[in-house]
Amino acid sequence: MEKASTVIYRHFNAPSRAFTQFSHEIIRHPRLSANAVRLLTWQLSLPRGAREPLSRTAERARIGSCAFTRAKRQLMEEGFVHERRVQGAGGHWMTQQLVSSTPLTSDEAIKLLSRTPVPTCTDRVSPQVTPSPRKPAAGQPTTPPADRHPKKDPKEDTSNLPAEQTGEDGPAVSTPPSPRQEDARALVGALPLLSPALRHIPPAMRDELTRLAAHWLDAGHTPTDVHEHILRGLPGPGTPVQRPGGLVRYLLRDVTPLTPPTQPPPAPTTRLSVRLQGTRECTSGTHTQPMLFRPIADETLCGQCVPARS
Repeated sequence: MEKASTVIYRHFNAPSRAFTQFSHEIIRHPRLSANAVRLLTWQLSLPRGAREPLSRTAERARIGSCAFTRAKRQLMEEGFVHERRVQGAGGHWMTQQLVSSTPLTSDEAIKLLSRTPVPTCTDRVSPQVTPSPRKPAAGQPTTPPADRHPKKDPKEDTSNLPAEQTGEDGPAVSTPPSPRQEDARALVGALPLLSPALRHIPPAMRDELTRLAAHWLDAGHTPTDVHEHILRGLPGPGTPVQRPGGLVRYLLRDVTPLTPPTQPPPAPTTRLSVRLQGTRECTSGTHTQPMLFRPIADETLCGQCVPARS
């Protein structure tokens, strides 16, 4: 029994306009994919003088980015596409692409590209993006004054000012120094010995830290309490401290209220059960275990020990 065969009939009308002649070697190329053939034939069908790059042709032909990369690589390997980077006027770099209907070698492509003039930067700039001429500012140019101090006191622009108190009928009055100032200074001087993270406190911050530590001492805290509070606020081991002085200032900014010592809870009182209420322990000392008895008057011996004593 013979196998069924397929017979193909072709109907072809030669176009009278808008057509391009291609070699059969392009359409029937054994190593070019369908996207590569479509990209090449589309480029060859463009009018003379067109400067459409291959990427734009791929967009119009609805060829994806990955498929376009493979198609372009195939065309370059077969010699249908060549490109090079050149530097034009003003140091502007651009890419030249050459699309050929026949495979070309690298030397042949360079000779053809060398005959093409490189466009200048002014040729590539669109009139819409050309910068407009600058309009001068109104009036004469002036320089900012820099020979006098500002009239306004810039206190609000500074940080970490000493504590001040406002009088009732006068301006702000500085608070007197703390009586624990020297103790606070010694406390701050011992900070580098507490942890390696506190070894690089700026010397210029010691007066400020001393003033903050004095507030803690005035509130009743001991130097040990302040040191323990700072150690609890340090990051974990292995975490670097970029600004140790700022960290200590942050930890000492608010004084923690001093908590009074807690009183020990009262010792629990031993309560006898209802059945044993009114009993008394025998004081004779002859019993192996405590002997309880219920007295009639003020006797301290149980009934067993009274005949022995008498």
